[in-house]
Amino acid sequence: MAKAIEITDANFEEIIKSDQPILVDFWAEWCGPCKMIGPVVEEIAGEYDGKAVIGKVDVDANPAVASKFGIRSIPTLLFFKNGEVVDKQVGAVPKSVLAQKLEAQI
Repeated sequence: MAKAIEITDANFEEIIKSDQPILVDFWAEWCGPCKMIGPVVEEIAGEYDGKAVIGKVDVDANPAVASKFGIRSIPTLLFFKNGEVVDKQVGAVPKSVLAQKLEAQI
């Protein structure tokens, strides 16, 4: 079962070049809603292995990436395609919402 990859300020640009759709979860250890959606993101990582890239950015450890995309509320999930943000979800939502947004990019 695949897991969400850890995305950092250092590896973000390399990961975002993927030709697959990418879901990036911006989160922090102290964030309650982030802890609720974290396991959902991990489930999606397993289900979409080979079809999409699923990653997580700890905003406290990687402020440059969070700042670049104006992340002010967490959890914020950004959907990328061809290196561009194509969709966004702020706050914890059911798995079906994230899956639907990801499916739209595949």
